[in-house]
Amino acid sequence: MTRLIVAAGGGGDAVAAAMLDAALYGDDGQAVILTYAWDRLLVDPVPGPRAPSDFTGLRQLTKTVWSVPAAARPIVPAGSTLPRLAAELPHTFALIDPHHGAEGVARQLEELIALLAPTSVDLLDVGGDILARGDEPTLKSPLGDALTLAACCQVNAPVRLLVAGPGLDGELSAEDVRSALGHLIHTFSPKDTEPVSDVLEWHPSEATGMLAAAARGTRGVCEVRDAGLLVPLTDDSPGLHEVDMDDALHRNELARAVLSTTSLDEAEAHSREVCGYSEIDYERNKAAWLKDQPAVKLDPDAVLSELNAFEDEARRRGVTHTTFRHLTEVLNLNGTQRDDLRQLLISARPERYCPPLWTIPAETE
Repeated sequence: MTRLIVAAGGGGDAVAAAMLDAALYGDDGQAVILTYAWDRLLVDPVPGPRAPSDFTGLRQLTKTVWSVPAAARPIVPAGSTLPRLAAELPHTFALIDPHHGAEGVARQLEELIALLAPTSVDLLDVGGDILARGDEPTLKSPLGDALTLAACCQVNAPVRLLVAGPGLDGELSAEDVRSALGHLIHTFSPKDTEPVSDVLEWHPSEATGMLAAAARGTRGVCEVRDAGLLVPLTDDSPGLHEVDMDDALHRNELARAVLSTTSLDEAEAHSREVCGYSEIDYERNKAAWLKDQPAVKLDPDAVLSELNAFEDEARRRGVTHTTFRHLTEVLNLNGTQRDDLRQLLISARPERYCPPLWTIPAETE
């Protein structure tokens, strides 16, 4: 009774896939989750997605598909959250390798489907960026979603496209994607978050963290990413919608452009043409900038003072919550200090912790 879930953008979509699997199919952990190893620079200082050659300890499933078991390790300096996910969740995590373009990803899907004969194939995106046209000024990371959408549209098997938490990625608002959403098939509940609750204590995904928080009843405005995007948490935020695959492809100009690509470089070139940029270029530039930044010591007194100043400013913007990833950025710490920062803040002000988010109260305490 194997199921296949494709995590459209990698990262937190893989965690959401585990939550989806338990919510819709039960907790037997039989799903194979096909996902990118594409973590942001807080985790992986190497720009772009990782290939199988960037790991040791992978297990070959098909000619072009490898699984990432708990014993696998990214080769330094690369980083990845996938081995730890494999250690803490019962699912099999298989690696999307986009370096042969959408045609390569489609080939990986065809091989997995032939091997597994899955009872269902779901393509899951948290936030709905997979429905972007490509010209939206707030869109920042469309390439992974476009490649998986393009690949799924080419396989000889029925694939169901699901969007969880409309607007939660901070790139497109819920209003931007609402017109393309199909019917609501599930609303995530607190119980649905239990299988991934321990993972969300350490995983840096903001969108999936907000999805879980919304499922647990959190409402307000969450500030995320290095750009300080404001994301409303509403009664619609825990929703899971089905979307017509053909409609999504018609809407997503970048996905149509990359349909016949055979390399990641080629797909990047289309992103520059359609969207005006490549997110991997952004990662390259940011990685080069971070490399020259001096290490900052995590001084508890200084951090708490800077946190007070940040919260005062955020409160004036109407912010009620934020993520530890965003706090790491705004306090000028590096990704390796995220867990230390989280432990410090929860220890100092436990009443502010709204798992997995940080609460900014309306009045200074």
